[in-house]
Amino acid sequence: MYEILSDYALSKVTGGEPITLTAIMTILIIAVVTVVVYKIFTSKAGSTTIPGGFKFEWK
Repeated sequence: MYEILSDYALSKVTGGEPITLTAIMTILIIAVVTVVVYKIFTSKAGSTTIPGGFKFEWK
């Protein structure tokens, strides 16, 4: 089942976690921005606060 890898084989092993994490965070940011924009354009008046302390009000 298990095989001991040589130094050369170990140097060729790479992980894909940073790319996956970046893709997930990008999709999350796009989703949050989409919800905020939808809320702004579909309501006549209101306010919203997004993470980071940004607050928007429209009347």
